[in-house]
Amino acid sequence: MQTLLRTPLYERHVALGARMVPFAGWEMPVQYEGVIPEHRAVREDCGVFDVSHMGRFEFEGPKVPAALQGLLSNDIDKVDVGGAQYTLLTNERGGIIDDLIVYRVEGGRFILIVNAGNREADFEWILEHAGAGTDLRDKSDEFALLAVQGPRSLERLGLDEAPAFTWQMGLVAGIEVMINRTGYTGEPGVELMVMTEDAGSLWDAVVERGATPCGLGARDTLRLEVCYPLHGNDIGPDTDAIAAGLGWVCALDTEFTGVEELRRIKADGPTRKLVAFVMREPGIPRQGMAVE
Repeated sequence: MQTLLRTPLYERHVALGARMVPFAGWEMPVQYEGVIPEHRAVREDCGVFDVSHMGRFEFEGPKVPAALQGLLSNDIDKVDVGGAQYTLLTNERGGIIDDLIVYRVEGGRFILIVNAGNREADFEWILEHAGAGTDLRDKSDEFALLAVQGPRSLERLGLDEAPAFTWQMGLVAGIEVMINRTGYTGEPGVELMVMTEDAGSLWDAVVERGATPCGLGARDTLRLEVCYPLHGNDIGPDTDAIAAGLGWVCALDTEFTGVEELRRIKADGPTRKLVAFVMREPGIPRQGMAVE
């Protein structure tokens, strides 16, 4: 029987009465008060999610920019220091090994935030294909990650506006954090990266400032509402980026793994397509239901 991993905030979740469930090898909160009130809190005010289960890699070296250009679907040359980019790690068929965010820290130093369930596979793939002049390190256990999302999130954190997909170091409640202008809800907000030993204090401060603790349930309904894909559910290694509607993060004029297949699929047109639909009557669509 697999032993589930726990984030540095596990005890806080239990103390708040969260219902804990297995997710990607972790014991995570699926909800506190309930999915609907947590969903509404993010849409109307401010919610906070523990996303410390996500993987965090540091990639450094003189050959790293070229290596990333050959590994990731988007154009890494367009990312300046202080910038971030949504991108795909693709296989030879143009399938999606993972979708991730890459942050440029210095000229040859990057941070990659990857999905929890793909952490080991991503690390091995990058390590195998990166080549000389690169140093890849898994720093996931040294940091925690809090997603603070909602129209009042910046106000509650005392942060100024900043462009999306940028980052800077700063203080929240006197705690040093990496403030990432990214998120998975469709709302304004930030993802705060903090040293593991400071995670509990940061969580307490964010909740004290009025953020509603939110679980995986609301995270899923929020991303569904704005049509953000979930790896392992909507996309995966057998799903090509064009069929998934993610051609916009594929710089087909660059050379990366699977680009020739993606160029062909774009030229010929995909044989299948991931589409969104709206329920106009009461009811909940479940996996395996027929769509007429």
